[in-house]
Amino acid sequence: MPGTTRFLQLADVAEVLNISSAQAYALVRSGELPAIKIGGRGQWRVEASALETYIERMYSETRDFITTHPYGKAEEL
Repeated sequence: MPGTTRFLQLADVAEVLNISSAQAYALVRSGELPAIKIGGRGQWRVEASALETYIERMYSETRDFITTHPYGKAEEL
């Protein structure tokens, strides 16, 4: 896979999601975002496809939330 980054650092994940590095770390530590811990210093890496799956899951959960919590929708007359 030349030219394609398979694994992302947490800083990259944070940038993609527009969140802090601490928030990205919390997603990984909670298990909400799958990751692997590598190397002697135990650095976290998130597979790019896992991040895309996470994003799609969040879109789905948000749609479900909006459907079940219609606050702010115009009431039918």
